[in-house]
Amino acid sequence: MSATKIDVPLAGLTSPPRPSVEEEIRRRLSAERERLAREAGLDSTHAKHFHRPIERAFTASERGRVTILIGGLTWKHEKVMKAVFEACGYKCDVLPTPDVAAFQLGKEYGNNGQCNPTYFTVGNLVQYLQMLEAAGVPKKDILDNYVFFTAGSCGPCRFGMYESEYRLALQNAGYDGFRVLLFQQNDGIQAASGEPGLKFTVDFGMGMFNALNMGDIMNEMIFRIRPFEVNKGQTDRVFKESVDLMCKMLKERKPFEDLEDLPKWMTNYLAKHKNAGWEKVVNSLGKVWEHLYGSAYKECLQAVHDHLATIEVDRLRVKPVVKIIGEFWAQTTEGDGNFNMFAFLEREGAQVLVEPIATWIMYMMYQVKERWREKKPLEAKYKKPAWYELHKHTLNELNFQKKIAMLSVGEMIYSRQYHRVVEALGDIAHHLIDQKEMADLAMPFYNQFARGGEGHLEVGKNIYYTKHKLCHMVLALKPFGCMPSTQSDGAQSAVANAFKDMIFLPIETSGEGEINAHSRVQMALGEAKVKARLEFEQALKSTGKSLDEIKSYVADHPELRQLFYPMPHREGVTGMAANFVLHVSDLINGRKKLMRVPLEARALAAAS
Repeated sequence: MSATKIDVPLAGLTSPPRPSVEEEIRRRLSAERERLAREAGLDSTHAKHFHRPIERAFTASERGRVTILIGGLTWKHEKVMKAVFEACGYKCDVLPTPDVAAFQLGKEYGNNGQCNPTYFTVGNLVQYLQMLEAAGVPKKDILDNYVFFTAGSCGPCRFGMYESEYRLALQNAGYDGFRVLLFQQNDGIQAASGEPGLKFTVDFGMGMFNALNMGDIMNEMIFRIRPFEVNKGQTDRVFKESVDLMCKMLKERKPFEDLEDLPKWMTNYLAKHKNAGWEKVVNSLGKVWEHLYGSAYKECLQAVHDHLATIEVDRLRVKPVVKIIGEFWAQTTEGDGNFNMFAFLEREGAQVLVEPIATWIMYMMYQVKERWREKKPLEAKYKKPAWYELHKHTLNELNFQKKIAMLSVGEMIYSRQYHRVVEALGDIAHHLIDQKEMADLAMPFYNQFARGGEGHLEVGKNIYYTKHKLCHMVLALKPFGCMPSTQSDGAQSAVANAFKDMIFLPIETSGEGEINAHSRVQMALGEAKVKARLEFEQALKSTGKSLDEIKSYVADHPELRQLFYPMPHREGVTGMAANFVLHVSDLINGRKKLMRVPLEARALAAAS
């Protein structure tokens, strides 16, 4: 008889169910993650989220002793900007042009993977502070008595992180707590702490407006004149003296004050009605008018014009015109940051055509206006009144047109004032290009709303200067790994296929590789030289005259060697020499008459 098995539950003796294989794997993975996180200092239970550091305020009481450091532009821009700072009661100093040693310091103290404008700029700042310390200035005095003024952005490239990178490098270099003032592309001037030490007044804003225009135009003119100077070194000397004249005017000009510079009857009225707010309005409008049309600026520009007139030029030198485009910092700086490219091009016999900062400012205004236009249908879709609410339709349209009109007026004022300075200085620098035209030219290759860097400008400039035959070659300078410029270069390959005669060369800059970059530029420049020489020979051949005949006529007419002789530009002819032989031929044939040179310029040129 077989035994019967009976299962009897035993209270407290049952074992827990075994976990499944998947659950065991998840448990072990979780435990290992926690262990690794603890070892790496990433324990989530003690997470410390990043907060923007609270910076010491730069207060109004410090203006007399704290020095604002500026840099990163050309020496022309920096000198006139410094003059405006000093005229408004600030102490200011200009950082030296960044070199390779500064770049190495930036890499040593900064994060890996930054683009070279960051390394050069912050390394240059650290180098300057170290120089102060080596000269015996205590570190506490450096932190208390110096601040750095720079540009910032919230754009989609690393430019939006520059401020944080500056702070990290300064901290690593032993200058933790050094203050950084930001000029935001979209927000204007502010400090990280929102302090009021750097006050945006009418005199400061309008002074910087005029200083930027002067710096832009003087910067372009020096590159347009120096390749043709008869007396080597004269252009650099005269331009330095001329910029000093501008700085003296900017520092010493008397600012407009309503109670001093208005008619007595108006002064009496404003004195009696101070609480009505009229005094502030009238004073601000008076300051704006004085900055735009004041006699101090007119007299200064005339004095500079007359001083520049002493430069004698030889327009028969055949020079290929190289247009510079690219990332803002790389196409502006004049040192190791772009492999000293401008000086190299001139040594190789080229005429450099640089880009003014004004183009970038006009681009930003154009972008805001066009984005408003694009958003209008979208806003109307959600805010559209009923068809019979005509007053609301009218009000919506008026509000939109008012916003567009404000920016359009701003564009017109900026453009007009820029061109007034161009004309006052002899009309040698070129006028600003219409932003709509550049956007339309770029649109088949690059959408105008694609953000980052100069957006569609690089493509637009390349097409514009090639299509209108304003240069023989386009050189795009950009930092190594610059995201927006890399996007642009991708589009430029399609542009080059559409314009077969285009010579376009992109160069990525960094702290190393100067010889390789110069070698690549030399090869492309060789093609541009052939292009320029062929253009000159064809122009000379079309005149039916020999070069000796042209030279003989120029020798007999010294006006043609004067800087401010009004040289006409023949459509479709790029080079100065080719345009000049065509004009001289017309003079010999009697088709044209010698153009009048301003009396002051003639007298000064004759005296020199």
